[in-house]
Amino acid sequence: MSKQIDFTAEAEALREQLVAWRRDFHMHPELGFQEHRSAGLIADRLRELGYQVQTGVATTGVVALLEGQQPGPVVMLRFDMDALPITEVNEAQYVSQNPGVMHACGHDGHMAIGLGVATLAAQHQRQDGMVGTLKLVFQPGEEGMDGAKVMVDEGVLENPRPDVVLATHIWNEKPVGTVGVSPGATMAAAEKWTCIVRGKGGHGALPHQTVDPIVATAQIVTALQSVVSRNVSPQETAVVTVGTVHGGDAFNVIPPQVDLSGTIRTYSPQVREMVLRRVREVIEGVAAACGAEVDLDIVSLTPAVINDAGVAEVVRAAAGAVVGSENVSSDVRTMGSEDAAFFMQQVPGCYFFLGSANAERGLNAPHHNPRFDFDEDVLPLGVAVMMQALAHYLHL
Repeated sequence: MSKQIDFTAEAEALREQLVAWRRDFHMHPELGFQEHRSAGLIADRLRELGYQVQTGVATTGVVALLEGQQPGPVVMLRFDMDALPITEVNEAQYVSQNPGVMHACGHDGHMAIGLGVATLAAQHQRQDGMVGTLKLVFQPGEEGMDGAKVMVDEGVLENPRPDVVLATHIWNEKPVGTVGVSPGATMAAAEKWTCIVRGKGGHGALPHQTVDPIVATAQIVTALQSVVSRNVSPQETAVVTVGTVHGGDAFNVIPPQVDLSGTIRTYSPQVREMVLRRVREVIEGVAAACGAEVDLDIVSLTPAVINDAGVAEVVRAAAGAVVGSENVSSDVRTMGSEDAAFFMQQVPGCYFFLGSANAERGLNAPHHNPRFDFDEDVLPLGVAVMMQALAHYLHL
């Protein structure tokens, strides 16, 4: 890794442009696979910088290549682009201009950081030379749409195939100026489950003539709590959540069915397999004991994000060079999920978190909240960390 280049200073010099990019993206949010404006702006800028640009990957994705003067590793950086169907209630000058759509998870900042990295990498490639290839992936549809999987299916991991992949997330769970880099599992695998509990409806005053699906559902919800507490080792981690329960239309009528749904989160494949099995056994068994029947569907959304230990160490060192080792933690994990896992299933990589909260300025609302916003100091810091890690692989 080069010790001569002050990437922090270079990224800081881009601050005004980074903020402008971020605010423009924030004002014009687009839902998954609809990021036409964002992708167009990104593609135009990358072409101006001299990248080989491919558009329309997974509908709106952008893939760009910057080749060095000598052969070497291929490093892929991934930045997500989509917003959320949330009505923003902030009063900033850059508030969303698209009613009902908001960048409430920091993807506007991710795109700005990506363009900042693209800018500095192109400068160094021209001035100092570069070994290997930089592959930038601006991904659509991260928010529950598995845009990463679509990109993988369309060949984004080929021509050329990356040797390492890096991804980052602005993170309001941590203060700005801190970075979380954890080896191993860092984000959970996610499943969505839906269930119809079928009984026999009837009069609320004559329950003996019915099979009450509400009673069965109540027993199911309670019994599901035992899966984690009694089937998962205390040294492992899992979440089984019931998110929705819908049944009945009148106070004096026992309905014929109840619909419920939820999510399952796990880290290890072994725990995942066991939890999925036990959830099915509990739901079907309890329903049968109540005389009811169930239609249960469990859909896999994303695998767990598993950081390669060696790549994580490179990123940890890079982050320490930018924010100081005392501000880099190795215990930042979340049961949230991320479809970057589809890239990292096939290529060793590191997914790290950039602290972005500033409580004193009121910039600490949680992600996916209509008041979400972050301290824009994170933008040049994110660029600097990415560049410092790139320098290790591409000899900048």
